[in-house]
Amino acid sequence: MSLDSDSSSQGGHRRSFRQITRDRLLFEMLRSTRKGSKSAWKVLIMDKFTVKIMSYSCKMADITEEGVSLVEDLYKRRQPLPSLDAIYFIQPTKENVVMFLSDMSGRSPLYKKAYVFFSSPIQKDLVAQIKRDSSILPRIGALSEMNLEYFPIDSQGFITDHERALEELFCESAEGFNKYNACLNAMATRISTVFASMREFPRVHYRIAKTIDASTMTTLRDMVPTKIAAGVWNYLSKYKTSIPEFPQTETCELLIVDRSVDQIAPIIHEWTYDAMCHDLLCMDGNKYVHEVSSKNGSASGNKEVLLEDHDPVWLELRHSHIADASERLHDKMTHFVSKNKAAQLHQVRTGGELSTRDLQKMVQALPQYTDQIDKLSLHVEIAGKLNAIIREQCLRDVGQLEQDLVFGDAGTKELINFFQTQLGVSRENKLRLLMIYAAINPEKFENDKGTKMMQLAGLSADDMIAVNNMRCLCADTKKSSGGGFTLKFDVQKKKHAHRKERTMEQSAWALSRFYPVLEELIEQLSKGELPKDEYNCMNDPSPSFHVVPTTTSTSARTSPAHSMRSRKTGGSWARPRGSDDGYSSDSVLKHASSDFQKHGQRIFVFVIGGATRSELRAAHKLTSKLKREVILGSSSLDDPPQFITKLKMMSAEELTLDDLHI
Repeated sequence: MSLDSDSSSQGGHRRSFRQITRDRLLFEMLRSTRKGSKSAWKVLIMDKFTVKIMSYSCKMADITEEGVSLVEDLYKRRQPLPSLDAIYFIQPTKENVVMFLSDMSGRSPLYKKAYVFFSSPIQKDLVAQIKRDSSILPRIGALSEMNLEYFPIDSQGFITDHERALEELFCESAEGFNKYNACLNAMATRISTVFASMREFPRVHYRIAKTIDASTMTTLRDMVPTKIAAGVWNYLSKYKTSIPEFPQTETCELLIVDRSVDQIAPIIHEWTYDAMCHDLLCMDGNKYVHEVSSKNGSASGNKEVLLEDHDPVWLELRHSHIADASERLHDKMTHFVSKNKAAQLHQVRTGGELSTRDLQKMVQALPQYTDQIDKLSLHVEIAGKLNAIIREQCLRDVGQLEQDLVFGDAGTKELINFFQTQLGVSRENKLRLLMIYAAINPEKFENDKGTKMMQLAGLSADDMIAVNNMRCLCADTKKSSGGGFTLKFDVQKKKHAHRKERTMEQSAWALSRFYPVLEELIEQLSKGELPKDEYNCMNDPSPSFHVVPTTTSTSARTSPAHSMRSRKTGGSWARPRGSDDGYSSDSVLKHASSDFQKHGQRIFVFVIGGATRSELRAAHKLTSKLKREVILGSSSLDDPPQFITKLKMMSAEELTLDDLHI
């Protein structure tokens, strides 16, 4: 089964990124084995990596529906089932091929027939090794390359599962050189399989290494985006001849950057419901654990829930500001009561306000409402916890100073005053403030200049490792003899702003003016206006390639700027609800459509070193704004605590290309 135009940028019914991935696994792989197979049920065998790929896209019920009765681990001892056929979905490694051969060779194979699907291109010598065993060849029903080695984390997002990319690519040491190459190669392979699945051939843009000149040394980390772009381009070139119906001319855009493009986005507090949940609550991935009550109202234990797309309340609220999400949840509860006669009757009998606890007790006798109220109650509980943490940790004050630092409305004096007066702020939040300050004012941290600020904030030497290692993420460096911070910004500006104020785009909510640099880059890419001195392209566009022009309504974006400070001193999260200008982040996301049929060519962006939830939200926002599906990829999706931990794991040592004699 081939993926036709419905999965490319050209005509037909257009499926979402996540749907295409799911369909390939279920239909192109599992369902295709029905042809020529006499076995009604099959065994699915995977390694640890491909199990993860499958679990990100499909449920067990989906797999069972395609005729799989048993899922097995390739490396665990398995019971022989000689009457059943087996489907192998494995990485094309030597170890995996050896395990497959041991399963199917000899007089007593474990399974009747094997359908083998490799997650990425297999080396010719491994194919030859399989063919050399004459006993196996008649037992192979299929030997195919799926070219699917990525993990969909969202309808418009994926990761390559390189959690240690910062350490392996930006921490340059002699011992890590092999890890550096291995990480680069694996990442390029996995990125390229996205385009194999989507049947898309991109123009490959990448951020260039600015230090390649006669006066500075080029480090391996400077070359990361260039090397990844070259690796992806190499695989794409092969796909043009090896994959049926793969486009021969450009159909989309790909932009490859690393984490140095925006060091603040992974650290600053993002005030949306999704980001707040993952930043402030002790969640394991998307798993949230909450306390549930028994029928008599007493606590009966903990329950795990997944905050994912199958939850309509989560889907609606995840990109909303936490204050907006709280208001909407209150409105939903009120609406539930007003439309539910049983709830109204209960309210009359009790003669008071209907609390969440009251509703939970009431619906025990009304099973048809249980699912609705459980989901609402869950999110009311979560929003309540988040708002309590925001109050307890003084996060509104922290967030205000963060954004004032970024936009040049605060500096050293305000930060020192904050550290001296805000004694209730946690060490972690002081560290995040100091990291933002360091990213904007690197010259103040050269040598031992940051020591006094560290002592004032009450930070440990371990915390300062994270601050100092941020310099490893900057491609705009010129190595100084002091070996300290080497980021360079325009320090001549009277207002030391790291971001330009977006006066044409407002939010109805306080603490929402920060935006990731990636948002600006995507808009520039869509218009064909990426700075040529910072970005190169691997391939010149074919004559048939065209960029869909972006049209926006000027009238919708000319409302006057609203002072952030007035929102702070006014004591309220929000402006009046009627002030929605139709182009704020909340408005764009609220009116976003999941129908991509009318959209232009896709835009893919890949961030090496970890993406943020603010960047994923920007992908959704810009899809609606630009009328082009924006898909964000990264080595990982990091919340601030994870990102800071990864920074601490990096070594401060540097190694140049000259040291490696390359």
